[in-house]
Amino acid sequence: MIKDGVMYIAVLVFTAAVIVCLPGLFRGKAAERFFSFVPPVVLIYLGLMALCTAGLWDLEATSGAYGSLKNPLLYAMLFIMLLRCDLRKIIRLGPKMLVGFFAAAVSIGLGFVAAFAAMRGILGEEAWKPLGALCGSWMGGGGNMMAVQAALDIDEGVMAYALVMDSICGTLFVMFLLWAVGFPEKFNRWTKADTRALDSVGAALELEARGDTRKLTWQNIILLTGSGLLAAAVCTRLGGIIGQALAFFDKATWTVLLITVLGVFLAMTPLGKLKGAEEISNVLLYIVIALIASRADLSAMGNAPAWLLTGLIVLAVHAAVMVALAKLFRLDIFTCCVASLANIGGTATAPVLAGTYNSALVPVGVIMALLGYVVGTGGGLLVAQLMSMLA
Repeated sequence: MIKDGVMYIAVLVFTAAVIVCLPGLFRGKAAERFFSFVPPVVLIYLGLMALCTAGLWDLEATSGAYGSLKNPLLYAMLFIMLLRCDLRKIIRLGPKMLVGFFAAAVSIGLGFVAAFAAMRGILGEEAWKPLGALCGSWMGGGGNMMAVQAALDIDEGVMAYALVMDSICGTLFVMFLLWAVGFPEKFNRWTKADTRALDSVGAALELEARGDTRKLTWQNIILLTGSGLLAAAVCTRLGGIIGQALAFFDKATWTVLLITVLGVFLAMTPLGKLKGAEEISNVLLYIVIALIASRADLSAMGNAPAWLLTGLIVLAVHAAVMVALAKLFRLDIFTCCVASLANIGGTATAPVLAGTYNSALVPVGVIMALLGYVVGTGGGLLVAQLMSMLA
């Protein structure tokens, strides 16, 4: 059993690195199909939760190393990730794409509120906290989930239910969307959608991506990393000061909100144009995911079936509302599916679905997924607050 904090961190980072490299080590259609439905981020969740359950490290002895690293790395990751979210580019997607995205986000929020209302007697009154964190993930990404978890001070053991619900229900829904997007003619005819504007935006974004000649340099890497750590430290300090003066949000919530505003603002400055934000934020994301998963003991998960049913209720409500809104606003199948997956799957899967429909529209999937990072944290906190009123 590992009791040394340095060894504990080293094992987590190395394990996450090995899992991330697996898609490049295994070739063939079967492996490609497997990793498209079960991406490395899910395997990191499951693998490290399994190692924790097996008792590979002492939770109490390694708590100091965990506590000193998790939040600073989380805030730095969120800041660097948001540097990629230039709102000026997102506006170019046009009104229907944005309507599709926010329809997906709102319907996901409604799904969580409805599912908690139906299942709170089984899940427990405090289930709104991990469900709120998962809502942040399904509106944005893993970084948003961990930001909401930090803001609401959710215990890692309780989060284990939400993580399993995320991996299993989320994977099933990705499979469903990849199947559904293959029937554009019937759906678009039913909704009376016009796809000409979408096709032109996709072509323009692809042309812009081809003209990106920026190079990844070590100077960019250290500047972005230093900026992220400094932003995390400054916003943590300011969050504590503001939290004492304005007590309706605590320190963690104010810190997350400050990081989000700062990242979105600086994304429109030269700092947001530096090559390397994606690479560094991904590294930090996988490390933070490994840290979170390493504190979840699956041996205590006796109520997992009820949480999986809750996840299916959320997705059923989300799908039903999206279909109704697609008919109302005449949205095409691509907009509905990529908006849904941009929320639930994030940058890992939305571009895959976009490319499945039309390779020219991959940038649309990326940008819509990045928009989720902007709204995911605030959306998760808002939905958590609504669910708490039902507890």
